[in-house]
Amino acid sequence: MEADSPLAIGLDFGGTSIKIGVCRGPEVVERSQPIPTVGHESVEALVDVMVSEIDRLRAVHPGIRAIGAGVPGFVNHATGFIHHLTNVPGWQEIPFRDILQARVGLPVSVENDANAMAYAEWMHGAARGMEHAVCLTLGTGVGGGLILNGGLFRGTAYGAGEIGQMSIDARGTAGNYGNFGALEKYVGNQQIEEHALALSTRSGRLCRRGDCTPQKLAESALRSDPIALQVWDDVADWLGTALASIIWLLNPDGVIIGGGVSKAGEVLFGPLRRRLRSTLNPVFWERLHLVPARFGNEAGIIGCAALSLQEDRERRHA
Repeated sequence: MEADSPLAIGLDFGGTSIKIGVCRGPEVVERSQPIPTVGHESVEALVDVMVSEIDRLRAVHPGIRAIGAGVPGFVNHATGFIHHLTNVPGWQEIPFRDILQARVGLPVSVENDANAMAYAEWMHGAARGMEHAVCLTLGTGVGGGLILNGGLFRGTAYGAGEIGQMSIDARGTAGNYGNFGALEKYVGNQQIEEHALALSTRSGRLCRRGDCTPQKLAESALRSDPIALQVWDDVADWLGTALASIIWLLNPDGVIIGGGVSKAGEVLFGPLRRRLRSTLNPVFWERLHLVPARFGNEAGIIGCAALSLQEDRERRHA
């Protein structure tokens, strides 16, 4: 990365903490200590903490040109208006971009966090060079971002890419929005753990909850534990059902999977490849790249920073 590349701040607003970093391309030059999202008496009080940390970083890195924020919820990207943040009380109907921009005096962009991850992977990571890519994050829930025709696809209300809400069973588990069989009700961290516990109970084995996390299940699968192998086969089946529909619809260059669950590696990707190969025409499958994301927990920071610089360039040349 060129030493004179512009600097930007990425702000990754999670359900429990906010991570802030100064980025130069894919490099996170400096990371702040996470800021808890709870324990603040108001939205304004939390903004005060964010602004204080941004001011500190700007004093250390005077070349910072723009700020990008990624949020876990529904946001109007064009206006930076947050409709609702997942698991963060009080953050409903907030003109976040205007508030933060007025406080820091720099251009600010606001984006859905899964879109920020997708942009990071497309600009600097596993989706680099792809014209069309589907990006997923598998963690507590399932997030998604779409790169179509060489750019982020956000949809009419800037809500496109909510892959976790796609139904894989019209009579399945009830979702959060009246939708049944939503993917994230099957392949989220908690759901995978609960499925493993249920399989263990039916087999007559006693399995404590802490022994059935996705990480522990991946370790067990590498030791050929039959229950762990069955769990990952089921996860691949559920995930593959949703992905096959997306691939038939969009015919992307690649599917990039990140988030904590993806760290299972080949115990997930192996059966997932087999599932997709069995449900897709070779014209689709043989050209498809199914790969893990390059960036981990810093994807949001990197993607937000990159987006803020791109939008700053567009404003300068408008």
